[in-house]
Amino acid sequence: MLKTKRTSLKENTAERLCRALEDDIVTGHLLPGAHLEELALAERFQVSRTPVREALQRLVTAELAEKRPRRGVVVAQISEERLRLMFEAMAELEATCGRLAAQRMTPGERKELAALHAHLSKIVSAGDAERYIALNRTFHDLIYQGTRNDVLVGLSRSIRLRAAPYRRVQFNNLKRLASSHAEHGAIVEAIQQGDAQASADALFRHIMSVQEETLAFVSSMPH
Repeated sequence: MLKTKRTSLKENTAERLCRALEDDIVTGHLLPGAHLEELALAERFQVSRTPVREALQRLVTAELAEKRPRRGVVVAQISEERLRLMFEAMAELEATCGRLAAQRMTPGERKELAALHAHLSKIVSAGDAERYIALNRTFHDLIYQGTRNDVLVGLSRSIRLRAAPYRRVQFNNLKRLASSHAEHGAIVEAIQQGDAQASADALFRHIMSVQEETLAFVSSMPH
C-alpha cells in the first residue's frame, strides 16, 4: 500500500512538472531548440531528478521535446513539412468538431461561445495578444466539448498542443488578431444557426489561415 502511494505521488509530481513545462513551451517561455537540463529543472521545481526525467519523457512522447545526441532533451523544432502535415490533420479534425458542435451544442453552450466571442472583440480592440491567445484556446475548447465525443476531443487537443508553440507566432502580427476574430465570427454564426456544413467549412478555413501565417513565419527563421 505504501509503495502504491509513493508511486502515485511520483507520478503526480512528474505530471505536474510536465504540465508546467508544456505551459512554458506553449506560451513561448521555452523556445524551439531550448535545452531542457535535468539538474536545472530539478533545482527550479525543488524536486529530485527522477520526476524531471519522467516529465521530459512525457514531453518527448507528446512530440513537444526531442532527444538529441550529446545535447540531451531540447524543445522540439518541427520541420516546415511536418508542420504542414500537422495543420492538415488539425484542419480536418477541427472541421469535424465544428460540424458536430453545430448539431450537438446545447443552447447554453452556444450562448457561452457567443459571449466569449463578444468579449474577445474588446481584447482585439485593446491589442492584447497574450490575453487573446489564452482565450483563443478556451474558444476552441468550447467547440471541442460541444462535440460530445471524448475521442475526438482528445485527438484535437493533442495535435493542437503539439503545434501550439508555432501557432502563437501568428499573433506577432497584431493585424492577425482582427482577422482571427473575424474568422471566429463566421464559426460562431454557423454554430448558432445549427448549420453543420458551414461550421465545418469555417473552421477548416480558419486553420488553413493559421497554417499560412505560421509557415510564413517559420520559413523566415534562420536555419
